[in-house]
Amino acid sequence: MDPHHDEAPTLRVAIADDALLLREGIEKVLADAGMEIVASVGTAPELLAVINANELDAAVLDIRMPPDYSDEGVSALERIREAGSKIGVLLLSMYATPEYAVRVMGAGAGTGYLLKDRVSEPQSLVRAVQTVASGGSVVDPEVVSKLVSRSRADDPIARLTPRERSVLELMAEGRSNAGIAQELFLGVKTVETHVRSILQKLDLEESPEHHRRVLAVLMLLGSR
Repeated sequence: MDPHHDEAPTLRVAIADDALLLREGIEKVLADAGMEIVASVGTAPELLAVINANELDAAVLDIRMPPDYSDEGVSALERIREAGSKIGVLLLSMYATPEYAVRVMGAGAGTGYLLKDRVSEPQSLVRAVQTVASGGSVVDPEVVSKLVSRSRADDPIARLTPRERSVLELMAEGRSNAGIAQELFLGVKTVETHVRSILQKLDLEESPEHHRRVLAVLMLLGSR
């Protein structure tokens, strides 16, 4: 009997960061965890070319890269999703920027936003890549705390009923209301009612600056 028969397949990963030393650090951490580094590049266009030419499980990229050092990584994520790719995408940033986090999580399942400090915590980085590769979502706790101010004694997620929590967990997987209805064997109108109730219980009022559905998911991730 093959002793490796039950081992999980090796994750194939590409990395994009213009800082060579950081890139090499990420490579080492992921390679030591048994992942295959398919490519390591310095710009978003190079990463997009790699994704188009290879079968990957995940990509790890900096948010700010040449030429403008603004939101190149987030824009690359949005282009990846627009092209229909479902690979896991983990964005790294020096700063906890709520606006970027909302855009990242708005891209759907299999995405993550992590501070670069976590690169010095190998297990956190490896776990985040594994999570996005499997279709899950990851948000750095510091980003969550900036997005959602709440008392430690009062976790808003605890206000939800078990059914509402199930709906929210499916929202975190990037499901639409119709997809949630199908998964839970509910009517779409019933799901819409649950979503409204979730947003009310989490005290998420309508705002032109933030996507309430994304913020609700971020609150769930931050409570885990």
